[in-house]
Amino acid sequence: MKLLFYNAVIITGNRNAEVINHGYFTVHDGKIHSIASGIPEFSEYDNYTKMNLKGKWVMPGLVNTHSHSGMTLLRGFGDDLPLQQWLQTKMWPMEAKFTRETIQKASSLAILEMLKSGTTTYLDMYIHMDEVAQIVKRTGIRAVLTRGIIGLCPKAEQEEKLLEALTFAKKWNHQAEGRITTMLSPHSPYTCPPEFIADIVTEARAANLPVHTHMSETRREVEENIVRYNKRPVEHLASLGFFDGPALVAHAVHLTDEEITYLAQQNVAISHNPASNLKLGSGIANISKMIDQGLKVSVGTDSVASNNNLDLFQEVRLAALIQKGNTHNPTVLPAREAMKLVTINGADSLFLTNIGSLEVGKAADFITIDASKPHLQPYGEKQIISHLIYSVSGSDVSDVFVDGDCLVKSGECVTIDEEKVVFEANEELKALMNRI
Repeated sequence: MKLLFYNAVIITGNRNAEVINHGYFTVHDGKIHSIASGIPEFSEYDNYTKMNLKGKWVMPGLVNTHSHSGMTLLRGFGDDLPLQQWLQTKMWPMEAKFTRETIQKASSLAILEMLKSGTTTYLDMYIHMDEVAQIVKRTGIRAVLTRGIIGLCPKAEQEEKLLEALTFAKKWNHQAEGRITTMLSPHSPYTCPPEFIADIVTEARAANLPVHTHMSETRREVEENIVRYNKRPVEHLASLGFFDGPALVAHAVHLTDEEITYLAQQNVAISHNPASNLKLGSGIANISKMIDQGLKVSVGTDSVASNNNLDLFQEVRLAALIQKGNTHNPTVLPAREAMKLVTINGADSLFLTNIGSLEVGKAADFITIDASKPHLQPYGEKQIISHLIYSVSGSDVSDVFVDGDCLVKSGECVTIDEEKVVFEANEELKALMNRI
């Protein structure tokens, strides 16, 4: 199929964050075929489906590099607690009651929320991932899926979990017309014995899969790692070969300067989760220093149980503002750099080369913003990037496309029965509470 989109303000999201104030672009078979400024010669596009965007802003779809969609039914369930207490007294006891149906209902709600707020690609680390993969395939979103593995169990159970994770990863990698890719993910150094992490890494390298984990999220985690293994988490994971290939870590709040330098040398990707880190009292990651050192930094929402939403526009605004406040320097992480965290840097962090910017040859993953809203006025070309970071929210998203397919039109999801998903999520929560 050939598509022509015209009368648009195009924010390419490339390394220069180029803005085409009045332009058009074409899509062939799900990929960007051309981008230009001005008004197209319509006679040249007789066999194209034409879409007048009426001055909307067009930008790359947002990329969420760390989430747990299956936890979406726990929104608001365990607020105002530190991480370990939150996990041990709220999350894990409730998650023990989860069924495949719980994951299906929760993940459907999460994907609905993400699509409507402009996320076109997300990483999901959880359990019952076959259920999630089927939803991804059906709804059209792009996803990096990984079965999160907790190793606080007997050796036989560890082996069973690793086999399940590896089987899933091999089965679903590059499926759903290429929209699904996979990783292997030990949950964290504090929930997986060293030998188990090493086994997971070995299997990942053999299968040519990246690895992903939580790391250095809290001071307590770092201190306990030193007590248990006489090493900080970075050195600990390094000794297990975790950083010898493609690796993405979530949080990385408590890093030394030396650790930042080492991770940059190893080309490790960092998923910064500012809202979750603030809400759980974990701290503020110094991502401005990480970026200065050449680390690949992106943004993730974590789960709604610790956020409490999946709006990446809110997340990246928060990421930019807290860096300025924490460093007492308003010049750090300017809007153009911040936008990369949820677009091209997000793609790089997920080891995806075909998304993250609107460039010829890349997948036609893009969103449109209703620029007529009062809180986006006034604007000229110089204000657009600023408004995207400091003023826009997910509710301003009008249309969402993945591989050139329209998934959200004028704010309504095309591939999901919104009313059904919301109803079923609430019914599943009632059933879950009755199982307590």
